[in-house]
Amino acid sequence: MRKSLDPAALKAALEDVHRAGIPGLFAEVRDGDQIWRGAAGVADVDSGRPVTADMRHRVGSITKTFTAAAVLQQVESGRIGLDTPIGRYLPKLVPGERGDAITVRMLINHTSGLAEYLPCAYPSLKTYPDLANTEPQSLDDNRFTRFHSTELIEMGVTAPAVGTPGGTPGVYSNTNYLLLGALLEHVTGTTAEQYITRNVIERAGLCDTELPTGPHVDGPHSQIYEAWFGMIDPPRDYSVYDMSWVGPAGSLISTVTDLNRFFGKLLAGEIVSPSSLAQMQRTVPVISQEGRTIDYGLGLHPMAAPGQDTYWGHGGTVWGAGALALIRADGRRQMAVAVNLQRWNRFGSSGKPQPHPIDDALMALHRVAMYG
Repeated sequence: MRKSLDPAALKAALEDVHRAGIPGLFAEVRDGDQIWRGAAGVADVDSGRPVTADMRHRVGSITKTFTAAAVLQQVESGRIGLDTPIGRYLPKLVPGERGDAITVRMLINHTSGLAEYLPCAYPSLKTYPDLANTEPQSLDDNRFTRFHSTELIEMGVTAPAVGTPGGTPGVYSNTNYLLLGALLEHVTGTTAEQYITRNVIERAGLCDTELPTGPHVDGPHSQIYEAWFGMIDPPRDYSVYDMSWVGPAGSLISTVTDLNRFFGKLLAGEIVSPSSLAQMQRTVPVISQEGRTIDYGLGLHPMAAPGQDTYWGHGGTVWGAGALALIRADGRRQMAVAVNLQRWNRFGSSGKPQPHPIDDALMALHRVAMYG
């Protein structure tokens, strides 16, 4: 028997995450008409300003669900073919045989074989499994750098391939979603940010969600603290940051309320058609940036505890901020959680990030929010 919301248990689980080491976090959990919002900790470690559940927050790769939905709208209109090679639309960005072999679907579900551009844009930062051999100075050096998406795409396309087009497991790569942004611009005649704003964000009625054009977060928000696996000690605030480094792959600002509203409307067939949603829920194995193999669809991936209901959604991180938004397959139960610290796990002698009490506390919070 499914349990309804338990405010006391949810509040206690939220406080446990704060006590485990997250400066501040906030969440909204829904079960039908029941809505619970809560917050724990501080938005500013210096002033002690408390975090609140209505704060705007950088939500990272949850942006990918918005971008995927925008592309599928264009598939529905006939302007984009889901299984059409990207080279037919963007031959200069993905030329030759790769442009002929990589389809739009492969970009959305990360089976294109295109490499991640981030190690090229941030020379002293490497991706898994070389995280231990990095220097976080790149984060400060690029705080106000204005990247052009075509420059970043070229870095990813010209880097050695990480797989064959359509092969599985795929490899998660932000290069794919920058290309999807360029594709939207090509077929709509407007920027990806403008199209997504008008046709996804506004269609869903989201009042506190935006794709920013500058480095600041407008409105009430938390400072966000990056630890970079203990190499930044104490963790440093990166709430002011030019997000052109990730654009339509991860720059979104939102609230936990808006995230729940968006995923609710998405699964209700109000953002894309039911047939497009079915395509979004067709999954393939993909290796995440943490090196784990996950099931990934078209901007969505499922999560479930053994023997429990399946949830659909996405997580996201940027420098200092993290978020997770999930909705049960029947659309009734939802959770959205935001935290203001990232990469708290220090490296052990093996060179791998070590477990931290925050990990267990967050999992406990997720279980209470999802399953009661």
